Amino acid sequence: MPPPTAVRSTETPSAAARAAARRVLAPSRARRAPSAGQLARRRIMVSIAKRVLPLAAVGLLAAVALWPELDQAADNARVSFRRVLQAAPDALRIVDPRYQGVDDQNRPYTVTASVATQGGTENVVALDAPRADLLMGDGAWVYLESREGRFDRPTNKLDLSGRVTVHHDDGTQFVTDRAAVDLKGGSATGDDPVAVQGPFGTLTAEGFRLYERGQVVLFTGRARAVLEGGQ
Repeated sequence: MPPPTAVRSTETPSAAARAAARRVLAPSRARRAPSAGQLARRRIMVSIAKRVLPLAAVGLLAAVALWPELDQAADNARVSFRRVLQAAPDALRIVDPRYQGVDDQNRPYTVTASVATQGGTENVVALDAPRADLLMGDGAWVYLESREGRFDRPTNKLDLSGRVTVHHDDGTQFVTDRAAVDLKGGSATGDDPVAVQGPFGTLTAEGFRLYERGQVVLFTGRARAVLEGGQ
């Protein structure tokens, strides 16, 4: 029997191979139109980004603006606030700010307001309805309030305007239009007419000088006093 010989196949590709080749599509640069579901998802993502990104920017701006206050912890001063009301490229508005510190004799003071507005590069804060509470060494206190004010944080100077009212815990109260308060030194001055009432009676003057956190008060200019009991 002769040995087997190799035979080269001449068969054409099978039907399955031809079908597989037809399923492979030629590359195309044509873009498919997004479906309605894809468009809806894109709109949702854009809407979320419009809300999240501004909030992130507000938080970053608040952190940058308040960092100097937080960095002054070594100087026994701190600041807190309730929430950011509005942020703009050149201003920051904060609701219910609270600035706390101590004077040169380690006595605490607190400055609060309904709203604080701070410029982006300024150290001076504009205050709406500011209030300052100063505690004296013997436990007595002095409380100041007004319609408007400006607080210079680096120097701890507070300028008040618009019906400035000073309360002393001994019952003395006086009202004027403007006053400058040195929180570190525990003093206040005013050169506008002032009206005073207290346990001693009533008094009017052309200005005042308050020293040692209200323990010493001088009235300047022409003054007129009416003492209780005709004394």
